[in-house]
Amino acid sequence: MSDANDSLSLLRERFGFEEFRPGQQEVIDRLLAGKGAAAIFPTGSGKSLCYQLPSLLLPGLTLVISPLLALMKDQIDSLRAKGVRAERLDSSLDEEDYRRVTAEIRAGEVGLLFVAPERLGNERFLSLIRGQRISLLAVDEAHCISAWGHNFRPDYLKLADAAKSLEVERVLALTATATPKVSADMAAAFGIAPEDIINTGFYRANLELRVTACADEVRPDLLLQRLRDRPAGATIVYVSLQRHAEEVAASLKEAGFNAEPYHAGMAAEKRSSTQEAFMRGDVQIICATIAFGMGIDKADIRYIYHYHLAKGFESYMQEIGRAGRDGKPSVCELFACGDDVTTLENFVYGDTPDPVNLENLLGELLMQGPSIDLAVTDLARRFDMRPLVISTLLTRLELAGVIRSEGHYYGSVRFAPKVDSQAMLGEYSEGQASFLRKLFACCAKAKKWVTLDMDRAVEATGQDRAVVLRALESLQTKGLADLQLAGYRQRFQLLAEEPDPALLAEELAASFETHERMEIERIGLMLEYAEEPGCLTAMLLEYFGESIADCGHCGNCLGDTPEPIPPRRSPGIESLALDGFEDLVAAHPEALGRPRQQARFLCGLSSPAVSAVRGLRGNAWFGKCAEVPFAEVLAARS
Repeated sequence: MSDANDSLSLLRERFGFEEFRPGQQEVIDRLLAGKGAAAIFPTGSGKSLCYQLPSLLLPGLTLVISPLLALMKDQIDSLRAKGVRAERLDSSLDEEDYRRVTAEIRAGEVGLLFVAPERLGNERFLSLIRGQRISLLAVDEAHCISAWGHNFRPDYLKLADAAKSLEVERVLALTATATPKVSADMAAAFGIAPEDIINTGFYRANLELRVTACADEVRPDLLLQRLRDRPAGATIVYVSLQRHAEEVAASLKEAGFNAEPYHAGMAAEKRSSTQEAFMRGDVQIICATIAFGMGIDKADIRYIYHYHLAKGFESYMQEIGRAGRDGKPSVCELFACGDDVTTLENFVYGDTPDPVNLENLLGELLMQGPSIDLAVTDLARRFDMRPLVISTLLTRLELAGVIRSEGHYYGSVRFAPKVDSQAMLGEYSEGQASFLRKLFACCAKAKKWVTLDMDRAVEATGQDRAVVLRALESLQTKGLADLQLAGYRQRFQLLAEEPDPALLAEELAASFETHERMEIERIGLMLEYAEEPGCLTAMLLEYFGESIADCGHCGNCLGDTPEPIPPRRSPGIESLALDGFEDLVAAHPEALGRPRQQARFLCGLSSPAVSAVRGLRGNAWFGKCAEVPFAEVLAARS
C-alpha cells in the first residue's frame, strides 16, 4: 500500500502544493490504510483533495457522489489539466459522450467518476458499475444522510446500502456543516469509526461577522451605504427569492455598481456566463439566491451580505464560508428583519403533506398486494406532494420495515436499429446471438423504434433485468442501435402482513411535523443570533460543537450594540378580501380542494397539482396572502 511519502510527492508533482492543509493528510492516510473516514472541513478548505489524491494511488475506481453538476464540471476540467482520468455521468451529456464514458468505464479506463446521488438508484447505471472494483466511494455533502441535518435528502439514505451491494472497499464522507449529532449519523451509516472522523473546526479568524437590525424598507439604502463606505471587492448579496435577486441587482446597477442577478429561474447559459464573469472579476457583485455559491472556488470574495435572513445556522455557515478563502480579512453582514420570517416559514410549512392526501396515498400503495409498482412523478401529481416529499415518505416506510425496495427500472425500453437484425447478430458469438434472438422475440416493431416487453424478456431468458439491459446496451456500445429508456418507475415488496394505512399515515404525519418544527426552530435560532449581545462567532461555533473565547473581531466584540429586530409585519388574513376565492376552489377541486392546498396557493407556494393546471399559477389569487404567516392562512381555511 502507498505511504505518506507517495502522498506528499503526488501533492507536489501533480497538484502543485508544497504541503497539506489541516486535516487532509490525516484523512488521506486513513484511506490509504484501508479505513473509511469522514472529513468535516470548513467551506473552501480542500475537502476534494481528500479523494482526488487517493484516486491516483488506489486501484480500480473512485466513485464520487456530488449533488452539484456545476461542481462536477469544474473539478473534472481541473483534474484533466493535471493528467487525472476523471469523467462524469449526468443528464447533460449528449449520446456520443455518454457512450464514450460508459465504454471507458467498462474498459477500466476511468479512475475518478462523478455522479449525482440519484444515479445509484438507476437501473442502467447499476448495471454498468456492478462488478467494477470500487476502491473508494466519496460522498460530498454527506450531512444530507441525516434526518437531523438541514438538508435531508432521501437518496442519501440509500447510499449506505448501495455501498454494501457494490462491495465498495472504503467510504469517505465529506461535509462543511455537521453538528455532533449529524456527524454521528454520517459515521454510523457508512461504518466509519469515531476516531476516523477528522473535524478541523469551523473557526475562521479572518471573517468579521456583523448584524444590523433593520426594517424592510431601509434595506436598499443600507446596502448602498455599505457598498459605498467600504473598499470595493468581490461581493455576494444573498436574497430569499428569485425576484429579489433581479430587483436588488437592478437597484445597484442604477446606482452605478457592477452587479448582476443569479438564480435558478435564469436560463442555464445566462447563469453560467454570469458565474464565469464573476470568477474572472468582470462582475464585482452577484445578487443571488442560495442557488449560487456551492463549489465556487473564488478566493478573494471580500464581502457576503445577507440581504434577507438565512434559513438556519447550517446554511449561514456555508454561505459566509465563501468569503476570504485567501485568508485576508472579509466582512459578512446580516441585515436582520422580522418580515423575512414569514417567507422562510411559509416554505417550511408548504412542504408538509395534507393528512388526508397522505392517508389516501398510503391506502393506494399498501393495498396493491405483495408487489408495489409506482412512479413518483405520478403520485406527486395525483396526491399533490412534491416528489422529494414522496421520496422521503417511501424512505421512511423502508426504514420502518413496511416495504423493501426492489430497485428502479424503466417502464419503456426501446431501441432504433442502425443495421438489420442479421448484421447485428453477426457481431456476436453464437451464445450471445442466441440470447439476443430471445430478446428480439419479445419486441414489438414500429417504423423506427423496437419496443421490448421487459417482463416477457426476463421470463423468456431466465435472466434478471440487469442482464437484459446490459445486452441491449451492448448494441448501443457497438454502434448497432440507439437505446432509449423512459418511464422511470420503482418497485417495492410489501413486508408488513396487514398494514394499517390510517395508523401509518398518523405516524408519518408526526415525522413530517417533527421535521417542520426542526426547520422552524432553525429560523428562530437565526433571530436569536441577530439579537445576541455576546460574541457572534462564539454563538455560531457553539451550535457546531466548538467552543472558543470571544473572538475579538466580530461586530459585537468590536463594540457594536445589538438592537432589537423590528417585529414582523403582516396585513392579517382578515384584512384581505378573499371573496370569490371559493369559485376558484370549486373550479379546481384536485388542486385546491384541501385546506392545506388552499393555504399553499394563497401564500404563493406552488405544488404538483397546481403546476398541472395550465395558467393556475398566473391566477390573481396565487400569492394573495404571501405576507401572511402560513399557519394563520391554514387556520382560516380549515
